[in-house]
Amino acid sequence: MSLLEVGNLTRRFGSLVAVNDVSLSVETGELRAVIGPNGAGKTTFFNLISGMMSPSAGTIRLDGADITALPAHKRVALGIARTFQVTEIFPELSVRENLLIPVEVAAGLRLAPWLSRSRAQEIAARVDELLAMGGLAAMSDRLAGELSHGDQRATEIMMALALKPRLLLLDEPTAGMGDQETRDVVRLIRRLHKSENLAIVLIEHDMRVVFGLADRIMVLAEGAVLAEGTPADIAANELVQTAYLGSAA
Repeated sequence: MSLLEVGNLTRRFGSLVAVNDVSLSVETGELRAVIGPNGAGKTTFFNLISGMMSPSAGTIRLDGADITALPAHKRVALGIARTFQVTEIFPELSVRENLLIPVEVAAGLRLAPWLSRSRAQEIAARVDELLAMGGLAAMSDRLAGELSHGDQRATEIMMALALKPRLLLLDEPTAGMGDQETRDVVRLIRRLHKSENLAIVLIEHDMRVVFGLADRIMVLAEGAVLAEGTPADIAANELVQTAYLGSAA
């Protein structure tokens, strides 16, 4: 049984079919990429998986359980976390405070009026662990809004990881970055994937990132699956070269 099973997923906006009969299976520990031209339906597809949008047809299963009708917050509780095209952090809070919020949510303490000393120490230790994993320890007390774009993205990724996901959805994690920031974020994703045994699905336009990270790649075009396979399969696919890779060259 796959960790994530998406079956014939469709989303219509009036006469526009943004996602058209898309199916996808993701195994535990697998790193998948979804690519395609602008307007191919990639982010809409993520919105459907994460529960931010309801499908017009199709099913979504996590560990065999049908979650198609569940709202986003219940999917988070079951182990699905995501990041967004535009980095979603709290710029007026410190990096540490940004991580503290999802750590407390994951621990079920969001509405707790007070914490025991031992519980508070556990929470602080988890935040320190995430700071170290994300390479953010040296900037933990800086305001997140003051960080570079790459460090803000790393903060957002670690906020998602703080929720203890089994499936992590990354929407264009290197968008708008220079070469060094891109390399840093790629190293972070690779490190988290290996150390946490996470299933990761990422949307990405940088083909260097896609072919350097992904085990398998799904290509969307006009909302439908154009091709799926290993990086070698996708690189050799003439339809993909025409519809996407070739147009980007």
